Amino acid sequence: MTVALIVNPASGGGKGLASGLAAAEILNPQISHHSKSYEDTIIAVDRAAEAGCTVIAACGGDGLMHAAIQGCVQHNLSLLPIPAGTGNDFARALNIHTKDPLAHLRASLVEERIDLGHLGDRYFGAILSSGFDSVVNERANKLRWPKGPMRYNVAILQELPKFSPISFTMHLDGVEFQREAMLVAVANAPSYGGGMLVCPDASMSDGLFDVMILNGVSKPEFLKVFPKVYKGLHVNHPAVEIHRAAHVLIDAPAIGYADGERMGSLPIEARVAPAALTILRAG
Repeated sequence: MTVALIVNPASGGGKGLASGLAAAEILNPQISHHSKSYEDTIIAVDRAAEAGCTVIAACGGDGLMHAAIQGCVQHNLSLLPIPAGTGNDFARALNIHTKDPLAHLRASLVEERIDLGHLGDRYFGAILSSGFDSVVNERANKLRWPKGPMRYNVAILQELPKFSPISFTMHLDGVEFQREAMLVAVANAPSYGGGMLVCPDASMSDGLFDVMILNGVSKPEFLKVFPKVYKGLHVNHPAVEIHRAAHVLIDAPAIGYADGERMGSLPIEARVAPAALTILRAG
């Protein structure tokens, strides 16, 4: 295989740079590139394809994986994830060791095709969401302190007192649902936000999304339920619904995020793209 290594040196508070340097020694890539933005990554993948590379080794967090996915699908390249970010939910869904991100590079790698979510001209690997978590993302992206996952928790405490359930209209494989909901998550993978198992049974190989709806609850009840999401136990709460669908249309006066990246205002339409991406991981 001919490898292009794309590194986000700032990811994970500097883990991206350290892991990228170590990965370069193992992979001996034809091309190495330090990416500074989504657009920069797209350009780097285009250039790697033009140079004849067949594998994109992406070293960074979920944002870098999200950007690399776009070019890999377009050019039919394989993606080799090297998790070095804060959340690493895409790699976690693939059972790639996030605490030792280089371990699988030393093993025999096998190819596997996985599903993606398709949003018109954009793909996502893990989860598309809207509602309270998107409001929190908007707030967290503006915070200078703290760094890492705690920034998300601080944003929750800032936004929850003024948040009210949102009127969502959803079409799941053509069936209409109207809900006053705290949030809606359309999941190709089980977790987001650094291990929050919002849809613990979601699979990247079944051709379907798991769609989680958290209907309106009181703020004290939300604070009681929220910690359970890290073990996926929130699904037993009476305010939680989980549906399965291959085609989802969501409309609400809200913002959508996919893989932690801002997608803009709803309405938004997502379809499963079956076996759309080739990934490499330890066999």
